[in-house]
Amino acid sequence: MALIWSKQTTGLPIKIMSAQPKQKFRSQYVLDIDIERNEPNVHAEDKTPNPDAWHGAELSVIIEGNWTAYRSKVLSYLRQLAIVTPYAQFHFRYVAADDRAGKGNKGNVTALFRRRTEVMPSPPTTTKHHPSAAKENQLLIKDLLSSTREKTLQGFLHKEFTSINREHAGRLVAELGKGFDAGMAPRDVSETQGTRIQQLLSYARFAPPDGGCLSPAGEYNLRLGIMKELAPDWIASYVGPALACAGHPLIVEACVSLGGKDVKAGFNVFRFANRIPLLFEGGSDVVTRCVQRLSWTAYKIDKNNDKVGVFVSIVSTKIPFKGTSKEYIGDDNTEIAEAVDRALKACASQLKGKIVRAQAAKERRARKKVLSRYIPDCARAVAAMLTSSAAAAEPPSKRARHGVSSASSTDADRLWSVDTKWENEVLGKVRDGSVTEATIKRRLEEHVDRIDSEQALEYSMQNKEGLSEAVHLMPVGSAHEFTPTLHHPTCALRLLRGNAFGKFALGRQ
Repeated sequence: MALIWSKQTTGLPIKIMSAQPKQKFRSQYVLDIDIERNEPNVHAEDKTPNPDAWHGAELSVIIEGNWTAYRSKVLSYLRQLAIVTPYAQFHFRYVAADDRAGKGNKGNVTALFRRRTEVMPSPPTTTKHHPSAAKENQLLIKDLLSSTREKTLQGFLHKEFTSINREHAGRLVAELGKGFDAGMAPRDVSETQGTRIQQLLSYARFAPPDGGCLSPAGEYNLRLGIMKELAPDWIASYVGPALACAGHPLIVEACVSLGGKDVKAGFNVFRFANRIPLLFEGGSDVVTRCVQRLSWTAYKIDKNNDKVGVFVSIVSTKIPFKGTSKEYIGDDNTEIAEAVDRALKACASQLKGKIVRAQAAKERRARKKVLSRYIPDCARAVAAMLTSSAAAAEPPSKRARHGVSSASSTDADRLWSVDTKWENEVLGKVRDGSVTEATIKRRLEEHVDRIDSEQALEYSMQNKEGLSEAVHLMPVGSAHEFTPTLHHPTCALRLLRGNAFGKFALGRQ
């Protein structure tokens, strides 16, 4: 897009310099694009020495535009790009037109977005068509039948499509009915038979694609990018499994944050398509519509006063943009709308748990604060009572009777039962100075602390938290389907299907 914009505004080519790690030379290109043919025009190609072992890619492009009007959009774009690619570092510098000598000017702008991690998304792998693609592309079957190297129809269905194993391919051939055979050659399939295959694949149900052909940012990187740029108080993330949208694999990644720096009250929606920020026409986007439809109050989130950040990244081999601007995805796409809605609800549910726990902890702290406020008065009153009882002629137990104390009163006449041994022991400690106002105050504080800790532990155990600590390990692949949770007295274990890495919750259960 930057090259096309440069071509339309200045007409100048783009300069590219790149080198791989440990490469002894740098590759340099000067090129532009033939917009009508959609082909590159290479003006210069060169290799230069690389003595300092530099590696990476550097692109230089000259674009004409109104900096005053679009300054905020450029900086916002770079910031969002830093969120979704925390493994990259961006250094942006703008020099005002009246400061070409470099003496400094108030209009100059410098922004540095530092790298937060060295972990990069896994590169995509080559994949075959998903069977549901036949519904959208009616010429697909004809093209594949004419180009396949498979010798049988069963092998054709198994090898040319994902989500179809050999046994499933045999059942599909049987379903096609009369005139079809598992061993027939694909080149012998007539046009009418090809239409029948296309119809069957369009309406049959298949397992979703594995997502290996996609390269999403990843839950780990997306969280790190948000934490680096916004520093939110709370954050929740979710990555949905790969699904087929109009025959194309698609993955939805989402994060919802509360609080943070430079975040306005209300909803702050950040949209990404194939790790590219989308800045314009957000009101019509499927993400914005899903945010508006969701009942946030059910998740303890105040949509008017809380600083809510909503981050949704959609990754696919074909993003179904609306319009030629490619700035938003329509809400009429049911598969994407449902996937975004699930992701947002999963994040909101995680945040609700954190909010409820925080509110419970706040209530415990408030209760402890109230109790602690009255400890000095209680200690003073109890100490005064014990001191007066210790100085009296007879202990309180002998005065705890109906009416006036008398020698003829019996134990049955007492208003309450008294442990005389304990009474004598306490009064003795008061007389020798072992029990004072200070000791009573200290013991009351210890008791309040102990009760607070016991209630906190009881709350955690009731909510199945125990003394657990969440440990996040980033999966290597793009599959995000978890196996059932394995419980043990010391830990709970969740593994990714087909992957040795997972999420662990360590501690008592």
